[in-house]
Amino acid sequence: MADEKDMNDKKSNSLSEVDYNSVDEDGSLRIKIICLGDSAVGKSKLVERFLLDGYKPHSLSTYALTMFRHKTKVDDENVLVDIWDTAGQEKFNNLHPSYYHDAHACIMVFDSTRKPTYKSLTRWYTELREYRPEIPCLCAANKIDANPTVTKKWD
Repeated sequence: MADEKDMNDKKSNSLSEVDYNSVDEDGSLRIKIICLGDSAVGKSKLVERFLLDGYKPHSLSTYALTMFRHKTKVDDENVLVDIWDTAGQEKFNNLHPSYYHDAHACIMVFDSTRKPTYKSLTRWYTELREYRPEIPCLCAANKIDANPTVTKKWD
């Protein structure tokens, strides 16, 4: 009876209780990737474009967190990737520690048409390294198609 209860408890875990250092029920390796950046830089659109191979030009801002799940294979091994699309608004700063917990990689995003979002990456990177000093991190320049002059040098 205890074994059945343990299995049910594992199935009902909230996102914050998921063990990303283990395998899923079907044997898939679990990976957590977080997307960081200021509000309205296009983190959600970047993830949607990758996962859904589509683009809807208008949507509401992410509220606190949106999680996307992607199943894939790497070297014939099943991998379950949870992509945490975080809200960039300051009012959600107190949630940041839970975003970083057990993350395996990070994608930092800025809006190439808004220089302050690029400058904010220093703050995001510093905070990331406070919680996750060793995980790989990449930077994505978003919205380069919105204005062809953005690829020119900023002042």
